Amino acid sequence: MSHRTLAIVGASMAGAKAAEAARESGYDGRVVLIGDEATAPYERPPLSKAVLRGEAEPASTRVHPDGFYDEHDIELVTKRVVGIDGSSRRLALSDGDTLAFDAAILATGAEPRRLAVPGAELDGVHYLRSVDDSNRLREAIAGASRVAVIGAGWIGSEVAASARQMGADVVLIAPTPVPLGPVLGDEIGEVFRRLHADNGVQLRLGVGVGELRGSGGVEQVVLTDGTTEAVDLVVAGIGVTPRTDVAGAGCGLALDNGILVDQHLETNVAAIYAAGDVANAWHPRYRRHVRVEHWANALNQGTTAGRNVAGGREVYDRLPYFFSDQYDLGMEYVGLSSASDELVVRGDLDAREFVAFWHRDGVVSAAMNVNVWDVVEDLKAIITAGPVDPDRLADPKVEIGDIVGATSSP
Repeated sequence: MSHRTLAIVGASMAGAKAAEAARESGYDGRVVLIGDEATAPYERPPLSKAVLRGEAEPASTRVHPDGFYDEHDIELVTKRVVGIDGSSRRLALSDGDTLAFDAAILATGAEPRRLAVPGAELDGVHYLRSVDDSNRLREAIAGASRVAVIGAGWIGSEVAASARQMGADVVLIAPTPVPLGPVLGDEIGEVFRRLHADNGVQLRLGVGVGELRGSGGVEQVVLTDGTTEAVDLVVAGIGVTPRTDVAGAGCGLALDNGILVDQHLETNVAAIYAAGDVANAWHPRYRRHVRVEHWANALNQGTTAGRNVAGGREVYDRLPYFFSDQYDLGMEYVGLSSASDELVVRGDLDAREFVAFWHRDGVVSAAMNVNVWDVVEDLKAIITAGPVDPDRLADPKVEIGDIVGATSSP
């Protein structure tokens, strides 16, 4: 074994996959995986779904089985990294210790944005990011009389769905006219509005939150239109911010909406990489930096960073991908659309069984399948194929796999 040290900051999905990939790619030095949670690395998507509902044990979310890290000589360290010095190649830890490294991968993820309204510190206000958050929220929902979910993005929508499936009385509050509108547009967002309404969620959309009121614990949500909602539990899902605190002043790393990295996931400081939610990565296809806050990106970027720190020069050019499950609706989304793209739908929006395409002059930027399965590889092929006939996108007589001659993967 060499005397080199690879420090991976963040025992997350991205961090765990980076450690695995580095070892598989022949890195024979010391590998130290540092996280501030007293648990082995785990996957986060189930925290708002099966784990929250009590249908899956938290242990089922672990990235690797018991014994993996010992078997691969990966040191798991439960500490908080408070700083990184890019010139001296040294990490500062919360207990005063330091760790010298030859290469580093920053996989610190993101953290929930906090409500910035009076009353936000009242008891009964929850955020969801960690397995502990999910456990606490499950218990709180079970004892609540009425739950307010603030924010109708992915986390807010999934938590609202899970809370309803748990039998809670739920009100979903968001300033947008439909859930997920900023990502999917109003027409597709309307599908999700009706989905929640059909499942008994009370919707207060197109309005913000001005204040939380209560004596000790939250009792009311005061909306910006002056009305109030009586609740005894609030879940805020209003987005996240990348955790760049370790890359603060003096470390030498370039920051802009996360840690800036190139197409190899390397920062402006040689041999320091970033992956996952915190990485704002140059994407060769889009010719700009893109930061993606989803499971598949953490998994695949972590793997690429691990390979590259072991000597590879792999380019990260995967199309963004994410999935969501809400009630009986399952969906997958691939690509990256913009608000000016044109929408084409094949299938039935009312039946919630369709494929949506976003395109500009026939060049498809993104696609989403809703309760239509085994088509993701076809959708990727359509996105990467160049211009296609929009009429073929919408025509159900043309198989998705035949739009550009793609074939579905088994």
